[in-house]
Amino acid sequence: MPAPVSTPSLYPLYSPHAILAFQFSAWYPSFVNCTIKSTLIRPLSPLFRQYLDADGVFVPEGAEDAPAESSLSDHGSSDSEDADEADERTRFAFPELDAQIRAAVTEYGAVFPKLNFSSPRDAAWILPASSPLKCMSPADVYLLLKSSDFVQHDLDPTLVFDGCEPPYAPDSPSSPRYDLELVLRKWYPVDRARELRCFVRQEVLIGISQRDPNYYDFWNEPATQHKVVSAVTSFWETKIKGRWEQANGDYVFDFLLTRNLARGHVVDFNPYHPRTDPLLFTYDELHALLLARPPGPELRVVDSPAHPAAARNAPAHQHNMVPIEALAMSSGRDVAAFAGAWQTEIRKSMAEDGDEESGAEVDAP
Repeated sequence: MPAPVSTPSLYPLYSPHAILAFQFSAWYPSFVNCTIKSTLIRPLSPLFRQYLDADGVFVPEGAEDAPAESSLSDHGSSDSEDADEADERTRFAFPELDAQIRAAVTEYGAVFPKLNFSSPRDAAWILPASSPLKCMSPADVYLLLKSSDFVQHDLDPTLVFDGCEPPYAPDSPSSPRYDLELVLRKWYPVDRARELRCFVRQEVLIGISQRDPNYYDFWNEPATQHKVVSAVTSFWETKIKGRWEQANGDYVFDFLLTRNLARGHVVDFNPYHPRTDPLLFTYDELHALLLARPPGPELRVVDSPAHPAAARNAPAHQHNMVPIEALAMSSGRDVAAFAGAWQTEIRKSMAEDGDEESGAEVDAP
């Protein structure tokens, strides 16, 4: 009798070695000709990891373009307290890394950074909105990384290897070494309407999702949808399929289409894993597609301004946004100290506004 065919699980199992196939340094050499030009700096020193883990948002000495100073002041003992806190805080300086970042900026014109797996997209608000993630100096790079929640994932091996089988054991000789790395990618303006996320399971391209959750008329034209599915499928079959053994046929790749929607390039790779956002799919729906084995991938787009996924007026990653005054005040403070200082500033500001209003002249009706 033939052996029974087992039903694939909802998610593949990844070993620690397999997870490391998704860090930038592992996949970039194989796909250098079909992705964005990039400079890789690794390994980063333990001191740089310590800097990224340190409380507060501040740039190392010598990195230039330090963040703006707060216009708020206690007019009291806080100046001396801030000076004492600055003296107590470890001073960081990375002249060699600064030089490497400046060299990449000179080569590319501008860069956007990421670590092994994660980019600081949630901190894009901290740089000019007209050029999100555009870094022109080491200070820009450090400020993005320090302001991001996303990159914290890459600093903690327990998060990087979460759910691996066998479990990651840093002291075991059978577990791979994990070194922190900085990636500087050539920056250029990106039309988010042309970004896609593509899902591959058991070396089958099963789903393609619009990545930007806004409604666009062109995405709902049948001819456009057919053209895009053909372009993505052709790219995947000729550039990726069967060329990446380390991923074992289970992966997600982000793809940016050209303006004519006929070609494109890889932006990033991610594990086929719950922490990778399935966007307009659910993983149960993707699993059903895998079992159904359709002749081609299913494309999902935001098909109406009323679509549940359509973006509202709120900006992306708004949970991670704070006023620049709060950013400047945060340096060197823990959460409790920062909260107290911020509340004091709010009360003072309200009192000053009240004084101004009470002394202002009111025009007669």
